[in-house]
Amino acid sequence: MRVSVLVLLAAMAPASAMAQPIDLSSGGPVAITAREGFEWREAEQMVVATGDARAVRDNVTVIADRLIARYRKKAGTAPAAGPAAGPGQPGVAGDTGGNEIYRLEAEGNVRIFTPTDEALGDRAVYDIDQAVMVMTGRGLKLTTPSQVLTARDSLEYWSQKRMAVARGNAVAVTSDARRLAADTLVAYIDEDKPAAPRPVVAPGGADPRGTEPPGANSKLKRMEAYGNVEARTVTDIVRGDRAVYLPETGVARVIGNVRVTSGQNQINGPAADVNMRTGVARMLADPGARVQGVIVPNSTPGIGQGGIGQPGGAAAPAPAQPGTRR
Repeated sequence: MRVSVLVLLAAMAPASAMAQPIDLSSGGPVAITAREGFEWREAEQMVVATGDARAVRDNVTVIADRLIARYRKKAGTAPAAGPAAGPGQPGVAGDTGGNEIYRLEAEGNVRIFTPTDEALGDRAVYDIDQAVMVMTGRGLKLTTPSQVLTARDSLEYWSQKRMAVARGNAVAVTSDARRLAADTLVAYIDEDKPAAPRPVVAPGGADPRGTEPPGANSKLKRMEAYGNVEARTVTDIVRGDRAVYLPETGVARVIGNVRVTSGQNQINGPAADVNMRTGVARMLADPGARVQGVIVPNSTPGIGQGGIGQPGGAAAPAPAQPGTRR
């Protein structure tokens, strides 16, 4: 038998904040259920749910082997009462609004999802004050309508900043099958565009637009890569120290110790523009400097035929480093 508890939360985000795909920082109450039951540790101000534990707030669902909700008394309220339910019966955590959860921890087989986004890992911590989720463990993966991010060390999702950070052997594959890898990847997501007005449909007729869930119009705005960057096209592999990819143009600018490889051919230089749509990589040179390379005749059709382009232009300034996690 599953045990359920309803935890009443205060909206931590400002009223003007826009709804985010994976955002537990605002909305209605959080409903928590678990197969094995709950521990109410009043002295530690925490609730522990174990056994196929689930937390649901609006359109966000968290599933894990174990959930820990850490709470505090809201300012200006009297101490909240403990759960009134007996074993196997629904209960209410605290009085109406006396407590607020500021941190939710998930352990074991963690899955966090909305109608459009999904995050997977061994462990997740959601800081409600900062509206940031940090996932660690094996099989780290974040899927959104515009990209799939994987990482070895950690995945961060800053819902109010519309930013995702993948650390450690990070790989991003966009919805149009473009691939970018680095030690650290930082992705910025565009806010949802207002949905277009639905066409007038005769009674009983089907809506030709279908049903678009929240977040369906989200798209990748910008991606920054730091350390051991690798961008792949059909013909070339471009490596460097840093990169900035703009999906709107389809171009990734790779900076620092750049090496463009096409078959046995290689060109080295300070920077390169890689068109991820056409597969053309164009080496850039600093003013007065030369690029260097080795061209092997008849080795590959990449260079000069849709692969490595002619050098020219100037190197772009280095992208800003991602913000320090608070």
